[in-house]
Amino acid sequence: MINVLIVEDDRMASKLLEVFLQDSETYKVVATVESASMAELFCSKKMCDLILMDVCTSMNASGLDAAEKIKAAYPEIKIIIITSQPEISFLERAKRIGVDSFWYKSPVASELIGVMDSTVKGEKIYPDMTPTLQMGYALSIEFTERELDVLRELITGDTNKEIGDRLNMSQYTVRDYIQSMLEKTGFRSRTELAVKARESGLVINT
Repeated sequence: MINVLIVEDDRMASKLLEVFLQDSETYKVVATVESASMAELFCSKKMCDLILMDVCTSMNASGLDAAEKIKAAYPEIKIIIITSQPEISFLERAKRIGVDSFWYKSPVASELIGVMDSTVKGEKIYPDMTPTLQMGYALSIEFTERELDVLRELITGDTNKEIGDRLNMSQYTVRDYIQSMLEKTGFRSRTELAVKARESGLVINT
């Protein structure tokens, strides 16, 4: 029996994950916690073999930060990052820090069980790309990587100069990127662009 720790701060989502696994002859849920900050404790006590780790958890604890520490200290513990957010940096960072697999949440139990089965066997399961979203008149895949960098900073509410300083570009270049995204989406203002991006989960500033 493989002991599973669920790290998920959404009550409905965590219950659904528990339901997915409750009749399994392979997996046993040993605990469900709301914050990634608690995951290391379970690992130190050898209480789990596999972690289903959400990215954004309670107490502002990052599941990716916790996963990086756990993989460094306990490489034998398998970690599957689970998220409903299409933020591309999550997928990229998960690969970079050596997370075993990555799953975009869905209500289909067999999808998750399949990813878990393959992960336990030593395979690394990653989606080919992030989910495609509609942003006004544009699809999320129509944004360039640099536009997404600007958009990720734009949702903080900072000025073009402040964004430019962080991204090592001029405020005028930032302005041009924002204008390009406004033209693609048909949104009327940078505020509308930022709000829609934040609401959709296309970009998240952590």
